[in-house]
Amino acid sequence: MTEGVGDQTAVQEILGAYPRDPRHLLAALQDIQAEYSYLSVESMKEVARYLGVPESQVFSVATFYKALSLVPLGKKVIKVCTGTACHLRGAPRLVEAIEGALGIRDGETTADGVFTLQTVNCVGACAMAPVVVVNERVYGKVGIAQIPEMIETEREDEAEE
Repeated sequence: MTEGVGDQTAVQEILGAYPRDPRHLLAALQDIQAEYSYLSVESMKEVARYLGVPESQVFSVATFYKALSLVPLGKKVIKVCTGTACHLRGAPRLVEAIEGALGIRDGETTADGVFTLQTVNCVGACAMAPVVVVNERVYGKVGIAQIPEMIETEREDEAEE
C-alpha cells in the first residue's frame, strides 16, 4: 500500500499514540513503515512537525537505519544474511541465485511489487547458516537448489493473502 496525501490522517493517528517527545522518533518511523512499507517525504515531515524536531533529524534517522526505507518495499522482503558464518557457508551465491530467479539486484523490488531483496549483516542465527529470512519466516541451511522452491512457496503464500 503506497501512501498518498489522503493517508496523512493515518500517519497522524499513528503519531497520536506517542507523546510529543523526540525520544519516540525511531518508534514512530518504524510504525509508519510497518503501515506503508516505506517512509514518504510527507510522512517524515509530519513526524518532524509532530515531535518538534528538524526535518533533517528525521531524515538522518530514516537513512541511518537499514531497516527503514525511503522507497516502497515489496510485500515480501527477502533478507539474506551476509554475516561471517553465512558468508563462509555460501551467502554470496544465494544472493546471486535470488537475483537471477527474480531479475532484481540487492535493494531492488520486483516489477509486480511482491519481492524486495536485501542483504543484511547478521540475523543472529549463525548455527543455521546460511540464513534467508522472508518477512517473519526463517529459512536455515539454505542451498542454491532450494531457492526456486522458497520463492514459489512465498509467491503462493502471497497469492493466498
